[in-house]
Amino acid sequence: MTSNNILLEEFKNAKLEKNLKWFSPPEKWGINGEKSKLIIKTDKFTDFWQKTHYEFQTDNGHFLYYEVYGDFRLITKVNSKPNNRYDQAGLMVRFSKDTWLKTSVEYIPDGNSKLGVVVTNYGYSDWSSQDYLEDLNSLYYRITRRANNYYVDYSCNAISWKQIRIAHLFEEKECIKVGIYACSPQGEDYEAEFDFLKIEKIDNNTKVY
Repeated sequence: MTSNNILLEEFKNAKLEKNLKWFSPPEKWGINGEKSKLIIKTDKFTDFWQKTHYEFQTDNGHFLYYEVYGDFRLITKVNSKPNNRYDQAGLMVRFSKDTWLKTSVEYIPDGNSKLGVVVTNYGYSDWSSQDYLEDLNSLYYRITRRANNYYVDYSCNAISWKQIRIAHLFEEKECIKVGIYACSPQGEDYEAEFDFLKIEKIDNNTKVY
């Protein structure tokens, strides 16, 4: 495989890389340079969802993004300390409020947490999920884009990857926002730690799943 880094942010400095931007920034966040971690504590009742099933629309989750052109691979590592039902943190790619994709584990305190992907097209969201019984520490997420197709995987060690979903986003723009997100649909002060954010340029020889 041949690839090169578009961005590698390891959170070693007091300030974020200058081209990283916030959509709906949390009130409480910071960088621990000694431990190389970005720490987010979620605001109250934050989420990303459009219309389907629950009959509501919300677009106020915390999203730290970088603008990318063309095909790419996006990777992060998340350490979670969930408190509330549906607390979540992971990766997101986004064209607009009507077209985006996110992946994470959604915390279920009285049952099995849900590893899954939400895909939103034409302003309607769908959620595919599976029970997640493993530790929420040291969980890696990866999204690979080839054309308008997106391949979503997770790993516990960044070596062996397991596919979660293949999806398509229908909005066509040259530039897409990609990065990490966190939210608390039913609470607040969920703490998520991100070890790094890596964006790679891929080519036709890159294995996508």
